[in-house]
Amino acid sequence: MQGRVVLVTGAARRIGAAIARELHRSGARVVLHCRRSREAAEALAAELNGARAASAAVVQADLLDLDAVARLVEQATNSFGRLDGLVNNASTFHATALGAIDAEQWKDLMGSNLRAPLFLAQAAAPELKRARGAIVNIVDIHAERPLKDYVVYSIAKSGLAGLTRSLALELGPEVRVNGVAPGAIVWPDDGQHFDAGEKSRIVAQTPLGRIGDPADVAGAVKYLLLDAPFVTGQILAVDGGRSLHL
Repeated sequence: MQGRVVLVTGAARRIGAAIARELHRSGARVVLHCRRSREAAEALAAELNGARAASAAVVQADLLDLDAVARLVEQATNSFGRLDGLVNNASTFHATALGAIDAEQWKDLMGSNLRAPLFLAQAAAPELKRARGAIVNIVDIHAERPLKDYVVYSIAKSGLAGLTRSLALELGPEVRVNGVAPGAIVWPDDGQHFDAGEKSRIVAQTPLGRIGDPADVAGAVKYLLLDAPFVTGQILAVDGGRSLHL
């Protein structure tokens, strides 16, 4: 990854920040996208630039705005003069029980989880082709096995899995496109999605008997970007084996 440039969406916190740190440790220069978490993104960039000068930059954009998506790719490319990789990590996650789904929920969940990755990939394709780069989409094990009461989210991630395979056909041979499908890695910040009983059930359902760590996802992303030159169109589950029981 020495000298290569990777754009990571949703990079300010949690899994996105872990991905950015892992790629940076591997020698990449990273462009950290954020929507609202500018302060956290700037702090991460300062940390990374402190470890290696001029190796991290911050770009801010609302991925629901397609004009902003095109500008984001341009800004990311201009940050270091090239673009070698794209990690579509940014995601919205909330319940949408059937019977109460509205248009705003559809726009938010489909926009962040499916539409934005498509248009980001489209905008980045010329640069990625020139660099013979790669895309990694952060999918979800529930793309294959829907999560109850999360209808729109499950549909969106299923679409992202399909998009991953389709882009592998469209952008090959110059650009490889793969996905990582996490299981339970970190619980949602707001504490509203899963109560203690549900968390215990999920852990009990996982063969490795625990939830994962953001570093587990970051390692898989690094592998697909750096160490998998003959892998494209694949989705790697990082779930402790939980999908075996879903």
